[in-house]
Amino acid sequence: MKKNHNIKKPCIFGVALGPGDPDLITVKGLDILKTVDVIYYPGALFSSGRKSSYALSIMEQYDLDLQKCKGFYLAMNLDRTAAELTYSNAFEYILSDYKAGRSIAIVSEGDISTYSSFAYLLRRIKKHHLEVELVPGISSYSLAAAQQQIPLCLQDEPLIILPRVQDKGILEEALAAFSCLVLMKIKSSIGLIQEVLSQHENAEIYYFERLGTAQQFMSTNWNEIMNRDIPYFSLIIVRI
Repeated sequence: MKKNHNIKKPCIFGVALGPGDPDLITVKGLDILKTVDVIYYPGALFSSGRKSSYALSIMEQYDLDLQKCKGFYLAMNLDRTAAELTYSNAFEYILSDYKAGRSIAIVSEGDISTYSSFAYLLRRIKKHHLEVELVPGISSYSLAAAQQQIPLCLQDEPLIILPRVQDKGILEEALAAFSCLVLMKIKSSIGLIQEVLSQHENAEIYYFERLGTAQQFMSTNWNEIMNRDIPYFSLIIVRI
């Protein structure tokens, strides 16, 4: 097993942490986190002023120097202007560390290239022609399929991922065209999803939340699902 990743300075790594289980980071990713000078992580800023970071909660389970971890917190709303300002401010700190010759990791839960906050920083990193390397990870829906022991795709079956679906027609079209659907960011659209899926009695429906954590929950019972307070970290897999 390779240890002590040989890191040039300055450099930036985008490191995926996986969906929540600390064991599901790659060996390479964890090696980098232990070696770099600075780690940036995303978090959520709520209207009450409370801050929370799923990424930090994963890293706290590793033997890392948490003093080198720096958070950037995004307001929990759909205001992209505020989000872009947060990313711009975070990048200025990253750029300062880079110019100072430090090695940097920017982490993201799940996979680094799938609905990841890192993508908005990567845009700025590439614009400034900084040296960067991405380390992929396990997505939440990959863990979901493994936990439920169901295939996502077989032979020539197509798969579609729909985030925050708000249109019944789009969901109906996807159900007609694809063998497997992954519905993500479902908190705001669970009512619409329930209404459409209730018309498809033959569909296999699997609900997941907080995968890989002590609060993990899975169900195939719609009554049970609809009585829950749907968290942000939840998803549904539908097989037709």
